Amino acid sequence: MPDTTHNLTERYQELFGIDGKVVCISGSSRGLGRSLATCFGRLGAKVVLSSHNDEELAGAEAELAGQGIEVMAIRADVRSHDDCKELINGTVGRFGRIDVMVCNAGTDIIKPAHSYEEPEWDEIVDTNLRGYYYCAKFSAQAMLDRAGGSIIMTSSVAGSLGVPGLTVYAATKGGVNQLTRTMAVEFADRGIRVNAVAPGFINNFMDGVHPNLDTPYQRRAMDLTPMRRRGNLSEYFGPYIFLASPAASFVTGEILYVDGGYAAS
Repeated sequence: MPDTTHNLTERYQELFGIDGKVVCISGSSRGLGRSLATCFGRLGAKVVLSSHNDEELAGAEAELAGQGIEVMAIRADVRSHDDCKELINGTVGRFGRIDVMVCNAGTDIIKPAHSYEEPEWDEIVDTNLRGYYYCAKFSAQAMLDRAGGSIIMTSSVAGSLGVPGLTVYAATKGGVNQLTRTMAVEFADRGIRVNAVAPGFINNFMDGVHPNLDTPYQRRAMDLTPMRRRGNLSEYFGPYIFLASPAASFVTGEILYVDGGYAAS
């Protein structure tokens, strides 16, 4: 007998449902992280926001709470080992567990490869690589206690492809890809899945990315993207939800490109 609509809906909810899951997202006071937090929350997840920017963090928390989302904000600078530890401890202390960790806080400085100064190198590496490891490390420790969880890294096409002006950023994202693969292998038989989403060009909060701008930077982005446009923030919801859900129960160590065909061209 064919499935009824009711049965199909139940199966869909079993596969992709994240209702009640505890989701912590670093770098979630604005941009992609904030949009992901809103999406997870609207689908029934309990959300922990994190950022080093107190004002932005308070604004994001108020916005999500106003939508009826169960949310908590924890200030954390991911460059700090202790801050990352307290982020996870605070999450577990409030909700009793952590089901999904989205390592998303990041930064970049666009300039020629030969002109980076030591403080610039340190800022990018400490945020994009050290911070990802710390958040993944402490969330994995908490997940191992419950024998299950999903860690999702925000990588980039720059982690696999040469992108002029992003030497240090690209190096960190290549490191994130290897962090993803190696941790996935280590935890594969212990119930923890580790994957990454690699965006291309996004309609994000950064200067110079408005789709109607006609600048050399914008034209280059369009030339490199076969779909000839930037991805909208909402187009990243599906990949992250998938990797967080039971639908991805046999998926680990993967780098999922969400880039309008950039990496394939």
